Amino acid sequence: MIQRVYEQTAQAVGVDRVVVATDDIRIAEEVSGFGGEVQMTRADHATGTDRLAEVTARLDTDLVINVQGDEPLIDPRMIEAAVAPLAADARIPMGTLKTPLLSWDEYRDPNVVKVVTDGRGLALYFSRAPIPYPRDLAVETAEVQPSSLGLFRHVGLYVYRKDFLLKFAALPASPLEKLEKLEQLRALENGYAIRVVETDLVSLGVDTPDDLMRVEAYLREHG
Repeated sequence: MIQRVYEQTAQAVGVDRVVVATDDIRIAEEVSGFGGEVQMTRADHATGTDRLAEVTARLDTDLVINVQGDEPLIDPRMIEAAVAPLAADARIPMGTLKTPLLSWDEYRDPNVVKVVTDGRGLALYFSRAPIPYPRDLAVETAEVQPSSLGLFRHVGLYVYRKDFLLKFAALPASPLEKLEKLEQLRALENGYAIRVVETDLVSLGVDTPDDLMRVEAYLREHG
């Protein structure tokens, strides 16, 4: 799975280096085995962002992309879309993606993070709760889908400026972050902007054994 993520990420235009950050020697050996670059980190990191920051501090780069190792179907075009605003505007410290919600089940699912943005494409809030709430829609119906109402799910791919990432990782966990268990809320609570790009591309992440079965079925069907 990690090899697939590595190879997909390497195909993105503008990405000139892919590094797997891990504290697990088994993962390191697998990555070395397929010819990938790996860097070992401390084992006491509370979050993946902390691990990313440790490796980033050793890199000579302006922008850093955080691609989760459990996204074997990540489309390189998603990475390119997330990077584009930061490459064009040095004032943006952090970027990510959103994609239309495809069902009311997704809208209600606390494992599917929802995002609301302003007219400039900057994040207003991320939540596991169903947001925003369509007040005039009495019941959720098959005739009215959440995508037609402008409801979006967050895609957990991030782009950071190196200096911001190191500063962000040093900040204490914020109140809303602790409540929702969403690290990106730490940035919003501290007044930092997050640029959110819309994409119609969807990646199937692997968080559970059922997710793994869905990805394997997709690969069998599509090759």
